[in-house]
Amino acid sequence: MHDGAVPVLDVRNLKTVFSTRSGEVHAVNSVSFDLRPGELLGVVGESGSGKSVTMMSLLGLLPSPPAEIRGGEVWLGDTDLLTLGEDGLRKVRGREVGFVFQDPMTSLNPVFTVGFQLTEPLRTHLGMSKTRARERAVELLELVGIPDARRRLGDYPHQFSGGMRQRVMIAIALACDPKVLIADEPTTALDVTIQAQILELVKELRQKLGMAIIWITHDLGVIAGIADRVMVMYGGQVAEHGPVRELFANPAHPYTRALLQTMPKIHGARDAKLRVIEGQPPVMGRHPESCPFMARCAHAFDRCARENPTRRDIGAGHDVACHWDHRTGEPVQDLAEVAS
Repeated sequence: MHDGAVPVLDVRNLKTVFSTRSGEVHAVNSVSFDLRPGELLGVVGESGSGKSVTMMSLLGLLPSPPAEIRGGEVWLGDTDLLTLGEDGLRKVRGREVGFVFQDPMTSLNPVFTVGFQLTEPLRTHLGMSKTRARERAVELLELVGIPDARRRLGDYPHQFSGGMRQRVMIAIALACDPKVLIADEPTTALDVTIQAQILELVKELRQKLGMAIIWITHDLGVIAGIADRVMVMYGGQVAEHGPVRELFANPAHPYTRALLQTMPKIHGARDAKLRVIEGQPPVMGRHPESCPFMARCAHAFDRCARENPTRRDIGAGHDVACHWDHRTGEPVQDLAEVAS
């Protein structure tokens, strides 16, 4: 990974709105980020923060209606994905961008063998012959650590354990050597031992294949171990973003600091209680003009209700969307600070 490298994916001011009976929901509110070759970007935030909706918006995976992309650009190389129709996006999915979904049991088709589901993208996107696609499928299953790969091509998803199904999903996502792999909480439903194996697998695949990865999770511990940069989302927008070590060492947003304080500590007093973030997550995107974290923030003041903060650079590749300066303990005075 090179800091000066041209991003393989560049997302600018993405906005996704859902129409509901009770009004519009701004599920993705001016989200911007980039992804560099060979890099792993961690995306964290609690349920409902907009992590998955953002990534599904990139590839046109949301049902429309009720979802509608209201603005932004999604550059994959020199192509803006938002200008492509369904046929164009279908060619990108799997070929240029692989997607590993949260639940492999609902993502894998139960009536087709694993071999068929692995060879189909190879034949569709790469035009491989049946024989060559089958050989490649065996290679892929071996790559993700499934023993007796050739025999298992004839098995159905229900014949695999949860961890093995997730490995199959990763193999399918990797089939066409995509430039970008998006993994949406792929270890959530797995026990801790299998989670560790999948994370180790991803590290190995990154070293072997050098692909760029977006890893979506609510687990900060996972991000600390595998990510280069981290993007913290809340209320459908980016609250904070920066290199993983810098952000963990110097969290600038009240939400990020609160998240880090909720993590259990191995060392410390036996009777120490786990910290919780008081209050409830916002009713998603109802008031896009104000700060979504305002109701749960100890530093909130009148400006937070009037003006949704834009991201400002605080050095070392680190930016934050907050009207409060964590370093001075005072509201930010300079309104001209650089917005990301």
